Amino acid sequence: MSATGRDRAGASHGRWGERMPGLAVAAGAAALAWLAHLALPVVPLLTLAVAAGIVAGQVPWMRPRLDGALRPGLAFSARTLLRAGIVLLGLKLGLGDIAALGWVTVLTTVGVVVLTFGGTWWLGRALGLPGREPLLVASGFAICGASAIGAMGAAVRARHEEQAVPVALVTLCGTLAIAVLPALWHPLGLTAPEFGHWVGAGVHDVGQVVATAQVAGASALAVAVVVKLTRVLLLAPMVAIAAGVERRRATDAAGPRPAIVPLFVVGFLAAVLLRTFVPLPEALLTGADLVQTTLLAMALFALGASIRVAALLHTGWRALVVGLASWTLVAALAYGAVLLG
Repeated sequence: MSATGRDRAGASHGRWGERMPGLAVAAGAAALAWLAHLALPVVPLLTLAVAAGIVAGQVPWMRPRLDGALRPGLAFSARTLLRAGIVLLGLKLGLGDIAALGWVTVLTTVGVVVLTFGGTWWLGRALGLPGREPLLVASGFAICGASAIGAMGAAVRARHEEQAVPVALVTLCGTLAIAVLPALWHPLGLTAPEFGHWVGAGVHDVGQVVATAQVAGASALAVAVVVKLTRVLLLAPMVAIAAGVERRRATDAAGPRPAIVPLFVVGFLAAVLLRTFVPLPEALLTGADLVQTTLLAMALFALGASIRVAALLHTGWRALVVGLASWTLVAALAYGAVLLG
């Protein structure tokens, strides 16, 4: 091996050595979240992972470690593992599942996403949320929760600090939905499939959708998951559009340019097409789902660990208003979609 090759190998080994402590902590947190989910199935695993990260970030003796020795591994989790998990998420969705919903449901689902995204982004800008927070909050509430925030943040090169408030908000409101929406099921006069449609179109994270819809039975859960994954599919074009706008801005500023379409978005779409056109063994899909959930749990723990609640309480009241308004908006639009369907 040449000297250059040995230097590169040494540098790569050094980077992995730096990452291992943070990766080990993220993996341990994901395992603990899994055990907690088994004990409390009503609380989604990924919500528990984010919550564990938020709690860890508030412990005084943990903060120097999170910002020091653990930082390389946590940063790798929040960025690279998140992207890998999103690619595998594509294996949950086949285009035939979407077609089976009918064109009215598909169009209204797209409308809910677009209107929620636009309304939330506008309100965030109007209330003066800093940096890319309006874009990230809009992505989380309109598409698929903290996973969408991480994906959009990676596409537009948002700092971890910019993602902290949106992740906290979407976790809070998604958890509220688990309690609030089932309480409104019968007063609104919805059938079980209609309730599933409402949940799938209006709740943020896939795990939160499952936890909310399952109270109405298997028929509600089946509809909810397909409607939700239809929203997840919209992550690809919306991230690609945002990356294109960011690329144009970077070109105008003569700075480094992001990819036209982020590679992980291409991978996500490829996974959807693979699931659609190739008969994959059930064991493979089950294994991919396990890996995908583990990767996202590690990534969301890392994102949660970057949140500092004291700073959020001091400066985040405008963000809280935006989050609650967006939560109400998406629930109202989703209910309207149910009535139209």
